[in-house]
Amino acid sequence: MASIRDVAKIAGVSPATVSRVMNGTANVDAEKRQRVYDAIRKTGFVPNEVARSLFKKSAKLIGLIIPSITNPFFTELADAVEKAADESGFRVVYYNTDNNPEKEKNAVGMLKSMNADGIIITSNNEELIDVIDKSGMSVVMIDRNMSSESTYTLITSDHYYGGRLAAQCLIDSGCKDIVCIRGEQSISSARERFLGFSDVCTEKGLKIGCIDCEHDFTFEGDIVTAIMKVSPQADGVFACNDMMALSLYKQLTQKEIKVPQDISIVGFDNVMLSKLVTPEITTISQPIDKMGRMAVKLITGEQISQKAVVYKPELIKRETTK
Repeated sequence: MASIRDVAKIAGVSPATVSRVMNGTANVDAEKRQRVYDAIRKTGFVPNEVARSLFKKSAKLIGLIIPSITNPFFTELADAVEKAADESGFRVVYYNTDNNPEKEKNAVGMLKSMNADGIIITSNNEELIDVIDKSGMSVVMIDRNMSSESTYTLITSDHYYGGRLAAQCLIDSGCKDIVCIRGEQSISSARERFLGFSDVCTEKGLKIGCIDCEHDFTFEGDIVTAIMKVSPQADGVFACNDMMALSLYKQLTQKEIKVPQDISIVGFDNVMLSKLVTPEITTISQPIDKMGRMAVKLITGEQISQKAVVYKPELIKRETTK
């Protein structure tokens, strides 16, 4: 494998000149610069990115640690992060942890060893707080909040308000017997959505049935039967995310239960799939693109005075509610 000295020898310049050409750290005579480029092509020399990043104290690298690539919310978030990073001259390294605490810790360790400029992470693993606080890297927590005492910056939606919007939408659709398919309550976003939803129902004097999703918003199993067990006359459902809403709609159709004539459905997130199906899903929209772009801005140097950036979700009324 060719080294920087090999390139310098062929180009007839010093190794320092080769380094200046590659890094653009100083003006180099055009003729010498061309000789360096020709020598690089001839030798097939590949610069050591790790060594370069250590010298510059920046790898121009952002780590994105997410709990589930199967959830379209995180897929769309990753897309937003990558586009914003690319526009700023940064690369993104992804880690899909499957909600495994050890995978999360290992991912932080790997990114630290790669001299990453920062980490964007979604986790509800409180044991990770000490790890990220000691990492020395800029850390942005997105969607979920582990602790108000940590040094990271939080980017999230007002999930409580979003839950209230969902409840009010179902009530405005004439629903009297409402069921909530709620996410895992150890997750701050799921907990806040349910609290906002249940508060509105309580204020309106409505009783609600609850079904708990297992393993962070998965959507397997017979959802319709579970709903009928807790509320046989159910006429409205708030699903913890759009994928759950889509899965519920499919199962209702298979059982010849009409949406929204028999049961209205409200999802959460407003992922792309929610408007690509028929009927289109009524949902609570999170500004996924804005969240991802803001996270990159914070990693790449933008300063803010607050510890949290909180976006207001919006009701997107479509065809699964009256």
